[in-house]
Amino acid sequence: MLKILHFSDAHIDMANYGRHDPQSGLPLRVIDFLKSLDEIVDAAITEQVDLVIFAGDAYKDRTPPPTFQREWGRRMMRLARANIPTLLLVGNHDLSPALGRAHALESFDTLEVPYVRVLDKPILLHPADLYDLPLQVIALPWVSRSGIIAALGEDSADPGRAYEKLTERLIELVEMWLEKQVDPALPVILTAHCSVQGATYGGERSVMLGNDLVLPGSLVKDPRLDYVALGHIHKPQDLNPGKHPPVIYSGSIERVDFGEAQDKKFYIIAEVERGNTRVEWRQLKGLRPFFDRQVKLENLAGVTDQLRRALPAPEQMFGAIVRLVIEYSRDWEASIDEAALREYCAEAFEFHLVKRPQMETRIRLPGDQAIGSLSALELLDLYWRANHLAAHEREELSDLASQVIGEARGDPPDPKSAENEKR
Repeated sequence: MLKILHFSDAHIDMANYGRHDPQSGLPLRVIDFLKSLDEIVDAAITEQVDLVIFAGDAYKDRTPPPTFQREWGRRMMRLARANIPTLLLVGNHDLSPALGRAHALESFDTLEVPYVRVLDKPILLHPADLYDLPLQVIALPWVSRSGIIAALGEDSADPGRAYEKLTERLIELVEMWLEKQVDPALPVILTAHCSVQGATYGGERSVMLGNDLVLPGSLVKDPRLDYVALGHIHKPQDLNPGKHPPVIYSGSIERVDFGEAQDKKFYIIAEVERGNTRVEWRQLKGLRPFFDRQVKLENLAGVTDQLRRALPAPEQMFGAIVRLVIEYSRDWEASIDEAALREYCAEAFEFHLVKRPQMETRIRLPGDQAIGSLSALELLDLYWRANHLAAHEREELSDLASQVIGEARGDPPDPKSAENEKR
């Protein structure tokens, strides 16, 4: 039996909130992601796993700055020094869209780092490729659109057709490997960075790049496989619960944005043998909390108190990333005390106030009247009422509109309008 650690979607350069650490110079949010990565590496070393599979997306940016590459490299070198074979699958955020350009993980291959192997093209690995582990691994990394066009000769104007053809080729390739080239006596792992039919997306839609490669569920649920280690979708899930093989998205290692505010984060320890795999979900500890609150103001009674009640207590917000979204009538803008709200959330790591003033978009006609039965002045009066203008403002605007309309029609001057003009 082999012990495998599977994780994915590290995105360690996701510095989208907060400040920098004065000692290391790193963004504090990057440190959050690195803490989760350290927990995963510590577990692999402490438990002496036989193999680590990273299923893609080390970074958010396809060209990560050297500082972030250094931090990722330090963690991978710890695994290498512990003599733990580590497979790094290239994800869509690791791969340059331009054909021929180096991807973000290529330095490990270039420097021939022992025990670390980068998988940037579809491949079947045998025991000789895995430091003699009694195991076989089918790897399906992300393929860029330019790479698809170069390989398949597809018309670049039809990316959907290109991905469809790629999916067909990958299915044929995996079927051929399973039918003719794998040893049926040894366990087989499939690792892929892609979407699978039936999977549930999380918050990663905000960071996904380009079109999506989607594999059919029947391919990954093939009983000739013994474990399927997936990356790309941030929501942790088993697409084949209670059946063989486990088809696992381990999910991202930290919350990327408010779309993942409620998600717990995991890595996987899988004990794999032929025809029998046991999976243990290991929850990552110490994640920075996210609070996402929405309020629709219905009245002006104690507006600040209403908004405070929608938020967690100040002690709960310590170190948290907090967002408050307020919907309200546009003419209530002055009633929202932003300074008081920011003071209430002073203990938060970061506070986002999103104000969404609403305007009435529908003008309701009185009774069962049709719009064609109303005069221009009556329609204007409805419009001004819908925009909550005061009575004296409506009266003045109506007088002015009546004068403009009368002049356009060539009507004689209205004595009332003339008197108003004198005043």
